[in-house]
Amino acid sequence: MHIPSDSTPRPHDGYLVSPGRAWFAFAMTFGLMLFDYIDRQVIVSLFPHLKAEWGLSDKQLGSLVSIISVVVAIGGIPVALMADRYSRVKSIVAMATLWSLATISCMFTRNYGQLLAARAMIGVGETGYGSVGAALIASLFPARMRGMLLGAFFAAASLGSVMGVLLGGMIAARWGWQAAFGAVGVPGLVLALLYLFVRDYRTVELTQTLNMATQTPGNVVRHIVRALTQSRTMLWACVGSALQLIVVSALWAWLPSYLNRFHGVAPELAAKQAALVVLAGALGAFVWGGVVDRFAIHRLRNRLFGVAIVCLASLGIFASAFWGTVPAKSQLLLVILGGFLMTCTVGTIAAVVIDVIHPGVRSTGAAVLSLFQNLFGLALGPIITGTLSDLWGLQTALAVMPLFSIPAAYFLFKAAGTYEGDVASIAQIRLDAEHAAGAAANCAPAAA
Repeated sequence: MHIPSDSTPRPHDGYLVSPGRAWFAFAMTFGLMLFDYIDRQVIVSLFPHLKAEWGLSDKQLGSLVSIISVVVAIGGIPVALMADRYSRVKSIVAMATLWSLATISCMFTRNYGQLLAARAMIGVGETGYGSVGAALIASLFPARMRGMLLGAFFAAASLGSVMGVLLGGMIAARWGWQAAFGAVGVPGLVLALLYLFVRDYRTVELTQTLNMATQTPGNVVRHIVRALTQSRTMLWACVGSALQLIVVSALWAWLPSYLNRFHGVAPELAAKQAALVVLAGALGAFVWGGVVDRFAIHRLRNRLFGVAIVCLASLGIFASAFWGTVPAKSQLLLVILGGFLMTCTVGTIAAVVIDVIHPGVRSTGAAVLSLFQNLFGLALGPIITGTLSDLWGLQTALAVMPLFSIPAAYFLFKAAGTYEGDVASIAQIRLDAEHAAGAAANCAPAAA
């Protein structure tokens, strides 16, 4: 239904805990997201070393990135369901511990199969982290700040990717590619233990329908299908953001190799140049989250209209960079600008999905978004690019991939049409904070 802009009900707009506790939770959650993506992306700058030592194809190299996204997509909903019903904080601690140990184990692998298995275990650990962390942040802070804060939270993915690429290149150049995994895995273990001091929020009493829907993974799947059918905003936003992330993951995974092969840049320097693009993406995720939040003050649908337009703008920039004949330096500048634009959906779509999800199952709802983004976005970008590169060459592959921004923008425009009505339907539901850190772990499952 259509809700006029001046009468759209807005969710509760205050801090759930003291501002100090909320910002501490944000800082810790941001920090773990940073190490999540350091551990994911450190391998990108190691591609030239792995290709030379093991003779891997581009498709195999792309699979070492994509495997994590596939595993995260498959396991995200069960993990988020457990976190919603018991404890978000202790679930995050367990996840961070596992992915850090799995990253360290990569340094002991001796062939492609072992490394692929170890990378899959990183995915097992990272399963559900983004969705659970986003739900925690969104619930502790005022609703008016969601786009900006979630943009900043997911910008940690870009910053972590930058650090992973830079550290991987520098460490591999001095001590070998195996050492890179050990160097980035240990700090996550320390941060995981410190996360126990973060304040959780109380599990919300659910309606009888939602309580039954969250009892088992099978019930969750059936409920998700119904929710996606009923909430067009969530469905179209999930599809649109996934398509745009195909572009993001393709550029992040393959730009160091592209610079090395086509411009003769040494692997360590190529990693540094590619890191500028990822850093621009981190800044873009934060900036565009804040920009569209301001546009949405008087009209919520403007949040989605804004990011759709920016997606199309990123396509125009990348077309100029990869289809035209521009000098290497100018091309890099264009790609950096495109990198700033292409991450515009990162925080905004998370805010949109959380806006239309019942507060009692926000982690699970965010996990649905994560499933789409990982399985149909982040997982596809590197492997599609690698496959096209084996067929046509990396230059052509990177020229084709930004075209996914066109259907991405189309579905985001569609989501804008139902957004305001879906927000209004859950605007009156309230949350309460837990009394102590991790106390949700002692709560009984939500009542029927």
